[in-house]
Amino acid sequence: MALALGIDVGTSGLRAVVVATDRRLRVQCCHEYSQGEAAAPPDWPRLWQTGLRAVLVAVPRELRPQIGAIAVAGTSGTVMLCDGAGMPLTAPLFYNDGRAQAEAKALTALAPAGSPVLSATSSLAKLLWWRQHLPAEIWQQGQYFLHQADWIGAQLHGHLGISDYHNALKLGYDVGALRYPAWMVSLGLDALLPQVIAPGDAISLITPTMARQFGLPRDCQVCAGTTDSIAAFLASGAYTPGEAVTSLGSTLVLKLLSQQRVDDSPFGIYSHRLGDQWLVGGASNAGGAALRHFFSDEQLHHLSQRIRPDIPSSLDYYPLMQPGERFPINDPALSPRLTPRPERDVDFLHGLLESLARIEALGYERLQTLGASPLQRVYTAGGGARNQAWTAIRQRIMGCPVSAAAQTEAAYGAALLALKTLQ
Repeated sequence: MALALGIDVGTSGLRAVVVATDRRLRVQCCHEYSQGEAAAPPDWPRLWQTGLRAVLVAVPRELRPQIGAIAVAGTSGTVMLCDGAGMPLTAPLFYNDGRAQAEAKALTALAPAGSPVLSATSSLAKLLWWRQHLPAEIWQQGQYFLHQADWIGAQLHGHLGISDYHNALKLGYDVGALRYPAWMVSLGLDALLPQVIAPGDAISLITPTMARQFGLPRDCQVCAGTTDSIAAFLASGAYTPGEAVTSLGSTLVLKLLSQQRVDDSPFGIYSHRLGDQWLVGGASNAGGAALRHFFSDEQLHHLSQRIRPDIPSSLDYYPLMQPGERFPINDPALSPRLTPRPERDVDFLHGLLESLARIEALGYERLQTLGASPLQRVYTAGGGARNQAWTAIRQRIMGCPVSAAAQTEAAYGAALLALKTLQ
């Protein structure tokens, strides 16, 4: 039976998952950066190369000859400027690097309203920042602008300048027309921009050197990758319009699979293409951070067991840690609402959980009002997925089945993406 390998490159290390053609997980392994390795300023490309080799070695030797396809997930918006040999010319700029404020503002004169490039953390804004701030002798050596997943994939297949349309969305690539838009021509960056193909499409066979070093078959296909968040969605088991994934972490992140594309920049809503469907997403600043501010993990566990999820709470909160919200309410001055606090902690927690469930429901209502497919089912990822009382409250409020995601590892989703090549 042929196997597929998915690799997720994170900020703390790399994870790898091997799946069979029946989607069954065969093995998972990881390589965490040591404190010494990640000391500032870290040589991130070297760490990624070391991690890549470590997870390939960690795959059991007897399974490696059966791996027929590989795909890589990386953090969206983590980018690199490389020379003709693929060597980084400067340190990568990470997904959350917001130094390109002026460049993002300048793009408002070119890019359409609502474009994902109109953010200081977008790939395109970062590229323009490099052009403005790098010494001329370094900038002129640049031949390839690559996302993290592009560069890691090139270590496997040897071809530079190829990306996927998930990573390239924030570079300005038009995922509806499947081409770079005409307004980007005036930027004079065409020579640096990667060729963009569909996530999961085969790029090339693995290089003979990598095949020989790690015992992989010479006909192993390396596929175009994706972002870590989309890989996590793919891992969830959601695949039909109306199915959604809520990530319950420090914030609430909603992703709904839709037959219609939805974009609304003021609310931070934009769509990724998934074949002939769309993955519509938004993120609230409310979430688990407020819960952890008031309760320990042990308290959350024990108090949740005492909640009656079938009985509505009379408390109405908006659990923000600081003023400002974008989705599902667009109000940069929205104040946290965390009072009154009842005498019993269990009642306070009940009110917080129910308020977060209402925010989640309002988020999905917002997406549907804008034209997304009607909500049918919600899969849950993140620490909150294990809270049965919260699950029951959310199911009551949203009126649809709510369950934990089958898998939550982005590496598993990347493996499923690679699996398409084998089917």
